Amino acid sequence: MTPEEPRHVLVHARSEPSPVYGPHEGGWYEDVDAFTSNVPLDDAALGLPADLSDALRSWSLSRPSEGFASRPALRKHVQQGLEMAQRLARHLGPSWVVRYWDERHGTAKWVCWGCDRLHWERDSHGTPPHPVHITVEGEYKYGPLRSDGFGDFFPDDPAAALDLPDDLVSALYKWAEAIDTTLNLELRDREEGKYDAEWERLFHEGMDLAKRVAHELGPARRVTYKGLANGGGLAALTSVTWQGDRQL
Repeated sequence: MTPEEPRHVLVHARSEPSPVYGPHEGGWYEDVDAFTSNVPLDDAALGLPADLSDALRSWSLSRPSEGFASRPALRKHVQQGLEMAQRLARHLGPSWVVRYWDERHGTAKWVCWGCDRLHWERDSHGTPPHPVHITVEGEYKYGPLRSDGFGDFFPDDPAAALDLPDDLVSALYKWAEAIDTTLNLELRDREEGKYDAEWERLFHEGMDLAKRVAHELGPARRVTYKGLANGGGLAALTSVTWQGDRQL
């Protein structure tokens, strides 16, 4: 595996503390049988939050070592495992490839880190399937978010697969609308400095919103705040990037 290639893992309950497996040395990632190397849940490379680590461990250990005696119990366990694999894929992001072993059907499918769907083929969306590096920038009549290959967009655009909480989505919309309103008023009044305080407020509000976006998206994506394209040149002084809660 070259440094540019993503790491591959398989989520498969085998009644062990960790249901996460990597291919053995020399193993081919397309071959499900090659995934025999157990990856501990506290592996620093995974960087799992405690709640996800606990949930994966509990799910794996809940599988009877002799297998399931009833179909309903098996169906429930498989559905729980799918939810665990989806959470893991969202957490790890595009630098990892997650597959899930469906014990009920005896199949392994790729779990998309952005859309929560299962795919028979890797990269069914194309590469990358969703924006990975996101910029928050306030600009008149533009969406508050942008990314190379996606242009500007709004926080609830399903193609971006951000899955942000409703209050943050609403706040980003209101911020973009306030920028439009303030520039319209400034153009109407033509009074130098009249709206400087409002531009300053919007600038700092955008910084706070960008930090919130980075927190919600976690370490799988990077978020950069570029300030305001309108409003006295504040944007020219600004470029702050976070990966999760860590400022880069």
